[in-house]
Amino acid sequence: MIERSGTAAFDYDLHGGTDLTRIQWHFFGRSRLPVAVQTWELPPGGAEGMHAHPEEDPLEELYLVVDGSAVMRVDERTFEMQPGDAVLAPVGAEHDVRNSGESTLKLVVIWGRPAPTDWSSYGTAKAAREATARADG
Repeated sequence: MIERSGTAAFDYDLHGGTDLTRIQWHFFGRSRLPVAVQTWELPPGGAEGMHAHPEEDPLEELYLVVDGSAVMRVDERTFEMQPGDAVLAPVGAEHDVRNSGESTLKLVVIWGRPAPTDWSSYGTAKAAREATARADG
């Protein structure tokens, strides 16, 4: 099954941001993964809007820049992002992403409710654990 870029995309006002965000929710209603996988496109200067997901409705979000540049704030920290950079917004953290470039910002945003998961039987999990340990030094 393939879903082409732009399939069933829609414009949406996220959390009172500065502009509408173009969103494609990948395989909506067809994927059984316990997360939402979306592509977001924000125009130059566009922002999602500062918000948090409280414990009563816990959501964790991962933002991955595909094209363009962004500034993301998570609580008191600010991150400048380029293609390939990712930021995690944990449950309860106030966060916002803004297009800091002069062209459209394209992100993959994955969000869902946190739950324990055991990936230990997968070789890539072992390699990721080792790479993370090296990076954390």
